[in-house]
Amino acid sequence: MTRTTAARLVAACNAAAALVVCGALGSTLWRGLARPGTALVFGLLVAAGELARVRLPEERAGVRTTGLLSGAAALGYALCGQVAGASAGHGPAQAVAVAAVGSLVGLTPLVALGQAPPPQALARLVLGVGAAALCCQPLYGGGRSDGAAVPDGLLPLCLLSVALLVGCLDALLAAAALRADASGAAPAGHHGRAGRHPLRSHLATVPALAATAVLFALAVAAAGLPALPLCCAPVLVVQCALRRRASARATHRPTLASLARAPEVAGCTPRGHARRVADLSRAVGRELGLTGGELTALEYAALTHDVGQLSPADPVPGGATAVLDAGSQRRVAMLGGAVLRQAGVRRRVASAVEAQADPYREQPVTARVLRTVNAYDDLVGDSGTAGAVARARALHRLRAAGRDHEPRVVEALSRVVARAAEV
Repeated sequence: MTRTTAARLVAACNAAAALVVCGALGSTLWRGLARPGTALVFGLLVAAGELARVRLPEERAGVRTTGLLSGAAALGYALCGQVAGASAGHGPAQAVAVAAVGSLVGLTPLVALGQAPPPQALARLVLGVGAAALCCQPLYGGGRSDGAAVPDGLLPLCLLSVALLVGCLDALLAAAALRADASGAAPAGHHGRAGRHPLRSHLATVPALAATAVLFALAVAAAGLPALPLCCAPVLVVQCALRRRASARATHRPTLASLARAPEVAGCTPRGHARRVADLSRAVGRELGLTGGELTALEYAALTHDVGQLSPADPVPGGATAVLDAGSQRRVAMLGGAVLRQAGVRRRVASAVEAQADPYREQPVTARVLRTVNAYDDLVGDSGTAGAVARARALHRLRAAGRDHEPRVVEALSRVVARAAEV
């Protein structure tokens, strides 16, 4: 999916969600609430879930959060057809209205703090709840009071199938939104790679979301609203685990920032070199279609790629490892990887640092980008004072060294540098 197509899809979903919310609110106000107590409890649960969103620190472009409780509560209300054995009475319009109002109430404090998710999150919630409610109406006999239209043994399976389908569609829309927000379009042939990682990360939470939503619906149908607190326990455990994981990842940044500064403070590398390489590597990675964990690992590896220079007895002249022989480059790279592993940095980052001196055909893509961008900065120097002639000469030397640098990475670097020069 191209970035333009993804942007159009996101815009269409936002517009459709706005129309659905307006229609649902109008219909609910006109007809009145069915079982106001049930609607209030589910609405408050959605609001609480939005307030309990887990912020994921590894995303630099905007604030990425996940709200399993809010999504499960909203979807559970859409799937709910009975309350303590009696008909719930609400239709798709009321399900959408309760989900939208509860989500907006819960997001208001986050908006004030600047931590709210993008509008696409609310649009996806509204569309998912509406689709689930429409699919579930026939399962409950279209709201008739004579019970479900399917056997009791098949009802949980049908509800779970609907929840999983809605969750998968939501994951597709979430991946499209991330693709539309990506800075710079990936070159031809790499759009699929750019979309797979965010899609996988969203699909990973779909089973837990669907199972909890079905549990909400079935528990309320059998025991009424008092069963909801017990049903919240599993999803709250998952959210706590996500919060702990996010907190652990957040500690990587201060650690890596300190390691990145150490070679500069020791006089082993020019001031600002690590930061320039990291910023340029991230831009080149986006140009190549990297997203998510690969892009983060690339940035971290670029920040710390010169840590190995603290170990050799003879400092590298000017800190430019690109001018060293292959053996010296590999020794510095291995020393840097060893330091990172002892510091508890993620294995993917340490592996990229260790592999930056290997032949590019044996390197992961992160190490290929790191090696090329590092060599470019060594050849050009301070990016703030380098002129067009110096940039062109550096790119020419990288292209000439075809066995050391992958041509695809060099061309991506050339495009990024050209765009930056035009600004």
